[in-house]
Amino acid sequence: MKKMQDYEFWFITGSQFLYGPETLKQVEADAKEIVDQLNASNQLPYSIKFKLVATTAENITKVMKEVNYNDKVAGVITWMHTFSPAKNWIRGTKLLQKPLLHLATQKLNYIPYDTIDLDYMNLNQSAHGDREYAFINARLRMNNKIISGYWGDGDIQKQIAKWMDVAVGYNESFDIKVVSFAGKMRNVAVTDGDKIEAQIKFGWTVDYWSIGELADEVDAVSESDIDAKYAELQKEYDFVPGDNGDEKFEHNTKYQIREYFGIKKFMDDRGYTAFTTNFEDLRGLEQLPGLAVQMLMAEGYGFAGEGDWKTAALDRLMKIIAHNKQTGFMEDYTLDLRKGHEAILGSHMLEVDPTIASDKPRVEVHPLDIGGKDDPARLVFTGSTGDAVDVTMADFGDEFKLMSYDVSGNKPEKETPYLPVAKQLWTPKQGWKKGAEGWLTLGGGHHTVLSFAVDSEQLTDLSKMFGLTYVDIK
Repeated sequence: MKKMQDYEFWFITGSQFLYGPETLKQVEADAKEIVDQLNASNQLPYSIKFKLVATTAENITKVMKEVNYNDKVAGVITWMHTFSPAKNWIRGTKLLQKPLLHLATQKLNYIPYDTIDLDYMNLNQSAHGDREYAFINARLRMNNKIISGYWGDGDIQKQIAKWMDVAVGYNESFDIKVVSFAGKMRNVAVTDGDKIEAQIKFGWTVDYWSIGELADEVDAVSESDIDAKYAELQKEYDFVPGDNGDEKFEHNTKYQIREYFGIKKFMDDRGYTAFTTNFEDLRGLEQLPGLAVQMLMAEGYGFAGEGDWKTAALDRLMKIIAHNKQTGFMEDYTLDLRKGHEAILGSHMLEVDPTIASDKPRVEVHPLDIGGKDDPARLVFTGSTGDAVDVTMADFGDEFKLMSYDVSGNKPEKETPYLPVAKQLWTPKQGWKKGAEGWLTLGGGHHTVLSFAVDSEQLTDLSKMFGLTYVDIK
């Protein structure tokens, strides 16, 4: 995965001076113990740091300001150990610009009937302390995440972990830079959009660069680098020359490696983390990038075809949330409409993400009718089975809208000897007909991100962080 910052989350515990110094000492000790055990659980993708027991508007406001200006902090986790008067939280919470998780829990997961007394009641007031705190967040329209349950349970820890991944994705979104080589495919509507509004709302920078600028970078790649990567790929994938002569197969595969290095250097030198290509303009290149794109997607770069910068940025963002596991650019291609077999065959001309492969990919070289260039090398493989989510984003002029449905990923029923591309079969869980009609009614596009590692709960959390309209098609 393309390297990101080493993030952490700050843990703030709510209380007040009403109960005396001994109670506050115990509140802090309990909070630190919870943080230590959460960090030791091996369930969380990022560390938690206990920050303070919040007792006044002043110390709450101060710590929230620190959160905003510390790039290492991805978000805040709050817990109301005792009752914490919520007016104290107003100023600091309004200033907070990073994701907020309200963990509604308590130190023990049982009621100590034999020993419970008023001292215990004063100390353990999460039951109504959480309601006071939740009210002010609702009043402030924070749209923050709330997780209720015992902090020591594995399912609660997994839910925290999923939220952490989304919070990091939200932070990283403001560093996503998309390079659009040659612009978008002419006359296509759904891939268009307002780049300025996308930068305001999501932090995405989208820049056009001519294909000639990329071609210069591709031409400058050294033969020694290409030869070394070729040998590396021979160990990683099966090489299948097929009807090609050995010389042609090696040349065309090595040219894709040349494109890989050229695109990678172009992006890395300029800080880009996602990119698009356009088969309508390949001037200066021998082939439409295929294997080259797949190698870059495998490393965590976002991608979409035909200049679709929104999907490229979304791909990068979802790869961050998924830790680059089983997540990638996809396109609806053809349908199976037989009763009992209803499914969508997803693929693309070349650029299907190998993170979703269920078998060992094969490097193959075949003609491509689109683009008018030499036969491109590509990875051919079969996709995965299991629960997944298919997601798209569109710009409707007055708003961006995120749309998705849950799907069941499957493998094609038969081989496709005349379709030498990677492919993934899936069926909307509500049924193909209902899913398709819901998607089309909303205006969902044909370019998507398919993920076996991100779910609709996380997409809901992400949309709330951005204030983004999200429709989970059911």
